[in-house]
Amino acid sequence: MSDKTHYRKVFKSDHLGVADLEDLLELNNPLIFTITHVNQEYGTRVAGRKGNFNIAYFSEDIKPLVLNATNSKIMKGLSGGSAFVEDWKNIPVQLYIDPNVKMKGDIVGGVRINPNAPRMENPKLLKKNVQQWGNAKSAYIRDGNLDAVKKRLSVSKEVEAELIKEVKSDVD
Repeated sequence: MSDKTHYRKVFKSDHLGVADLEDLLELNNPLIFTITHVNQEYGTRVAGRKGNFNIAYFSEDIKPLVLNATNSKIMKGLSGGSAFVEDWKNIPVQLYIDPNVKMKGDIVGGVRINPNAPRMENPKLLKKNVQQWGNAKSAYIRDGNLDAVKKRLSVSKEVEAELIKEVKSDVD
């Protein structure tokens, strides 16, 4: 991270803002997070004023995001068309900084949710994950292939060969 300080840092906020995303971008973070749930919060203080807000909470260790009307419409789309915040659960999103966001007539920039669902990669099959490895071996023995495993995990050619070799040596 840079040893420089963003001017917005002095305006301490309990909610996610542009300065927070800029810090994450400096760490080459792809800004993909999972919204665990959204609450409608009444009488909550945001940016120095009390009001009623839709606030999204993440499974990752980042601040919650206040959903303005634009981001709320995007959440509706990402949730399969539901306008009910109770349905906005466990939804992966990609955030970005939109430099053209206006507030009170001034262009200030803001956090936006990408309207396209992020492409999520499957986790990798790793031998050091003993339970995962054992389940993959069992699936190979049961099915004679790793097709079911590959639907949930990324399996490299090298790992696949090692697993098959291990299964065959266990049988011998």
